[in-house]
Amino acid sequence: MSITMAVTARAVALRARLTPRREVERLRGRPYPEPAAIPADLERSHAVERTEVAGRPVIRLAPCAGADGTHLVYLHGGAFVMPLLTAHWWIVRELVRGTGATVTVPLYRLAPEGTAEEGYDFLAAAWADLVRRPGVERIVVAGDSAGGNLAIGLAMALRDAGSRPPDEVVAFSPALDVTASHPAVRELDPHDPMLSVDEVQPLCAAWAGARELTDPLVSPLYGSAEGLPPVHVVQGGRDILAADALAFARSLQRAGNPGRLIYEPGAFHVYVGAYWTPEARRALGHVRGLL
Repeated sequence: MSITMAVTARAVALRARLTPRREVERLRGRPYPEPAAIPADLERSHAVERTEVAGRPVIRLAPCAGADGTHLVYLHGGAFVMPLLTAHWWIVRELVRGTGATVTVPLYRLAPEGTAEEGYDFLAAAWADLVRRPGVERIVVAGDSAGGNLAIGLAMALRDAGSRPPDEVVAFSPALDVTASHPAVRELDPHDPMLSVDEVQPLCAAWAGARELTDPLVSPLYGSAEGLPPVHVVQGGRDILAADALAFARSLQRAGNPGRLIYEPGAFHVYVGAYWTPEARRALGHVRGLL
């Protein structure tokens, strides 16, 4: 683990201790949260289009120069209850830096207001809208945490429907099993500077709605890895989600999936958001190469 990662992890832990605990019941009836503003440098380098698909907002950023037909679909995390944050925009910015990729950010309805059922209806509509557009050649779907769950779940849903799949899927610290039933989840809890099982698991479970927690569209770990496009899993070891991510990576390997596992034992949850660390730069560089 680099010194930069160690220092950043301490700062992350301090911030987590100072953040009030989130509970599902307290979120019901809240003013619906708005997404963070697009960083000024990303807005300068890209033309921003705000549209709606199936009644939900979609943000699209096209390079002002050099667009090449490659598209990045980014699905943000936040335990399914938090909006797109500035740190998510940082990840997007670093992924497309120096590429000709156009970015599509579908803003799914958050839990507890929204559920997986309507979330996947929206994502399917947003996907169909994208693939119908002229000049769309290569599509990489990426997401972090809850968004990593959705990126893999979307690939499974498209496979099962016989629809055009993504060319690549990237999951940063994906939330793959909302039951949190793996014994290692509790073992990892004291070492995770960001997440707590007792806080995060009920938030993610609220996303299930009427579906079972083991439904693959809620917990992709219970789905089949066969027939998926290349799936790249980027995971840190100081993360309660690490055991499930590694188990899924093994399933991908058994299925002959050509995607890559990038594992940093000393890194925390969605460590790529700390783009100034060497560990994040290595992972982001790999994904940037896919674009």
